[in-house]
Amino acid sequence: MSVARGRVLLVDDDPSDLEFFGHILGACGYEVLFCASFPESLDLLAQEALDCVVVSQGSQAFEGRIVVECAIEHDRDLPVLVLARCLDMRSYLEAMQLGAADYLEKPVSPEQIEWVVGTHARRRPVAA
Repeated sequence: MSVARGRVLLVDDDPSDLEFFGHILGACGYEVLFCASFPESLDLLAQEALDCVVVSQGSQAFEGRIVVECAIEHDRDLPVLVLARCLDMRSYLEAMQLGAADYLEKPVSPEQIEWVVGTHARRRPVAA
């Protein structure tokens, strides 16, 4: 029986990005929870034990801001990674001020996402 490296909530309103990043993280041994809606992801944040949150920023409007805020408010130690479709300095600064652990510009390679999530994902204690 293999043990997952951690539980990652992947929030992106682009189905192809959800599939792409979900496949990569799943192949790396993470249990991936998918959410295609920013507001719906708030329920998962409240209900699930997570090791990392990866949220998309689709535009300068920074639609994923609500997810970053909620995740950090719910658990200050939960690493939140922002994947930006378009690099915007204002959104970058806002995300980092809110407590995001990292901010990457798409396209993100499989190696990059594996390394960044692996670096930031918390490790839950293994049950005895």
